[in-house]
Amino acid sequence: MQLAAPSGLLSLGLFLVAMALLALLGGGFWLGYRVKMNESPRPRPEEQPKLPPEGPVHEVRENREPEDVPQIQKGERPLTPYELTNMQTRTSSSTTRPRWSKGSSGSFGGGGLGAH
Repeated sequence: MQLAAPSGLLSLGLFLVAMALLALLGGGFWLGYRVKMNESPRPRPEEQPKLPPEGPVHEVRENREPEDVPQIQKGERPLTPYELTNMQTRTSSSTTRPRWSKGSSGSFGGGGLGAH
């Protein structure tokens, strides 16, 4: 019977756990406040970026084509993928935009008939 009797020890344990959680939560807020106070201040309106004198910058549309893959001579060892990195592109001489083939939607599962 004594084991089944309610004890104040369980209530005290739950109270101490709740207080520990509240202390952790308060410590988190305190630490966040300290970190924010150590950050640099926000820029003032006069420090904000301004447009260049010639106005906003517009996008440039151009076709790009890759540089050619280096050719190896017969009998030399093949190039590894590590030797083919940082391939550059150049402006294409063609000004026409590449289009999808006729009758194709250009995307997988787009519902078109596909290239026949």
